[in-house]
Amino acid sequence: MKLYVLDSNVYIEAARSPLKAEELVSFSSSLLPHLYFHAVVAQELLAGATNSEWRREIERGIVGPFERRGRLVTPTFKAWKRSGEIIADLIERRRLSPGGVPRSFLNDVLLAVSCREAGLTLVTNNTADFELIAKVEPVRFGLPWPKA
Repeated sequence: MKLYVLDSNVYIEAARSPLKAEELVSFSSSLLPHLYFHAVVAQELLAGATNSEWRREIERGIVGPFERRGRLVTPTFKAWKRSGEIIADLIERRRLSPGGVPRSFLNDVLLAVSCREAGLTLVTNNTADFELIAKVEPVRFGLPWPKA
């Protein structure tokens, strides 16, 4: 059975749409033993929570349950190093501009590499970034909601 990590955009979409929230709950409920939470996603969600109420809700509803179960993915030094190599390779191939790599893309590369290291499939709505990363590094990702 595959193991999954959900990208921050999946949680954000669920927060904005009751239909997407239902889809997230359904997917999470059916595959809970196969879901992990990534440190990069925690950073992105908490950075976007611009008031203490939102931060508490993210902690209580998303981060906390994964922390209590120890179902966390944190990038290793090897993943950090490889993510830098991938970015340099994409710049060398003229797929990225040397002065214009957005922070969100840096996070996506780190997310992709560390998911690959851990044998996890990333569930994301942002396929463009991960298709670009896959030109240098094989990564497993897909749109919501994959069938197990």
